[in-house]
Amino acid sequence: MGLSQATAMVVGTIIGASIFVQASEITRLVPSATGVYLVWAVAGVLTVFGALACAELASAFPQTGGVYTFLKETYSSEIGFLWGWAMFWSMHSGIIAAIAMIFARYVGYFVPLNDLSLRLVAIGAILLLSGINYVGVKHASTLQTLFTLGKVLAIVAIILLIMASGMPSATKPPSVGDQISLSNFAQAVAAGLFAFGGWHMVTYTAEETHNPTRTIPVALMIGTLTVTACYIALNAAYLHVLPLEQVMSSTRVAADAAEAVVGVRGGAAISALVIFSTFGAVAGIILTGPRVYFAMARDGLLFRWAAAVHPRFHTPHRAIVLQAIWSSALVATGTYRAIFTRVIYTEWIFFGLMVLGLILLRRRANYRPSYRTWGYPIFPVLFVIASFFIVVNQIVSDPRESAIGLGIVALGLPVYYLWVRHAKDD
Repeated sequence: MGLSQATAMVVGTIIGASIFVQASEITRLVPSATGVYLVWAVAGVLTVFGALACAELASAFPQTGGVYTFLKETYSSEIGFLWGWAMFWSMHSGIIAAIAMIFARYVGYFVPLNDLSLRLVAIGAILLLSGINYVGVKHASTLQTLFTLGKVLAIVAIILLIMASGMPSATKPPSVGDQISLSNFAQAVAAGLFAFGGWHMVTYTAEETHNPTRTIPVALMIGTLTVTACYIALNAAYLHVLPLEQVMSSTRVAADAAEAVVGVRGGAAISALVIFSTFGAVAGIILTGPRVYFAMARDGLLFRWAAAVHPRFHTPHRAIVLQAIWSSALVATGTYRAIFTRVIYTEWIFFGLMVLGLILLRRRANYRPSYRTWGYPIFPVLFVIASFFIVVNQIVSDPRESAIGLGIVALGLPVYYLWVRHAKDD
């Protein structure tokens, strides 16, 4: 890949589905236009810092596995296992569940859905796309390529449609920036970071990139800043045509904004694009997760039978089925807000450890990455501080939900030692 392809991959991987609902989640916490823009800017900058650090680690450890490999090589196999463990029980499966719920919300624009039917639609999408992955990666990757175009098209269409109308919202958003607490701002940044999810996945192709020591960091910088600009512009479009109170309460803000400009047909058109986009986002995330579980099982850190490859389709079919079952269970039992919040603070525990590990690796004589992150040590240190602040703030703000998430992660340690002991006995 050259710079243009690598940059397109960054943008296509990061832009998902949550941007079509996260504006409401963030505005509830930061009820001012200026505060909303600042949240998205901070989330974008943190993503840049993390992605650049991840690029250095990818150049030092180019093996398949990404963050799992970085943590294992930097700390220990226990920490690597906990990443994969948390991926399955909380992070990756949670992302699938949350985005499937966004998909169902926008389906609800065309077909009235109550809470039960919304969850059934989300589960149906997960099972259908898992089935497509089950029968072959070629079908899944082709599908993902088509839907990436839909994601970008949806954002561009919403921005152009709303801004071209020139119609401002009926009520001017109130300025209440001085009422925003640091805790709420941190929670809003965490909600924004959910929309930037996937940035760590784009560094896994170093071996397939032309001049990766230059191409990957430049692509990450351009791509992440492009996504940040798109997100800020999209939120400006929402606030341009909708009262702040409606943005805060909306469950499908993109459709509501389009409907306010051009009526029901506009809302329907945008909803259709978002459905297309979210369906593709779920398809791509379902594709990547089972490969990590497959690698863990092959390393003896998961049930050996999870490493099985289908004799006809040549896919990790059992890992795909496990992921589909658990993601569906999360949809059936959780709320969208609880799911994405648990994903963020669990992920950022490991992201903070990952970048802290880079700082520790710099002190090792045998550490020789082919690329070194820009802004060292300032960027990595700021990232680590921000990561752990987000995690601690979430624990203080919602101790019950945090305890559940942390308990799931902590449960992985005794499971790891039991697996290792069992492997030695074998």
